Amino acid sequence: MENHQGHRGGPRNRRPQHDQGSRDDMQETVIKINRSCKVVKGGKRFSFSALVVVGDRRGRLGLGFGKANEVPQSVEKGNKEARKALRPISTKGTSIPHRVVGCFGASKVVLLPAAPGTGVIAGATIRALVTAAGIGDIVTKAIGSTNPVNLAKATMIALEGLRTKDQVESLRGVSIS
Repeated sequence: MENHQGHRGGPRNRRPQHDQGSRDDMQETVIKINRSCKVVKGGKRFSFSALVVVGDRRGRLGLGFGKANEVPQSVEKGNKEARKALRPISTKGTSIPHRVVGCFGASKVVLLPAAPGTGVIAGATIRALVTAAGIGDIVTKAIGSTNPVNLAKATMIALEGLRTKDQVESLRGVSIS
């Protein structure tokens, strides 16, 4: 069987045999591809935008938005932007440490910790971000606009707002019992 880099069949097909450092352990997911059209004298000119999430499934997550005249170039730009925007996400086991709310535009996202074995209870956009971060047990609710771009940005804001007990103790300089 050939090793196709673009094929999303599983970890065997996604990772090359040789070691490239931390670049090959990233999970890339295209959330949304949008086509826009501009009418010009000779006809219609199409352009594409791609919303891409990149994560290592161990608590690092990035979101990117790329625009180009072709789909592959827009995905490539979004991927590059997402890798530059990688942020650490605080987790507690396979879930999150506490309830958190994120807002962006008219979208509001509520993320709730869940017991082990619950799974990811989320829509497609939020699910892509949460699984790329490595969170396996979470309950989510999207309120307001369900525009994928706004939902993704609201989810990133919520995930960046997570703090573990140890982080809060070190920030405040006190011990929480």
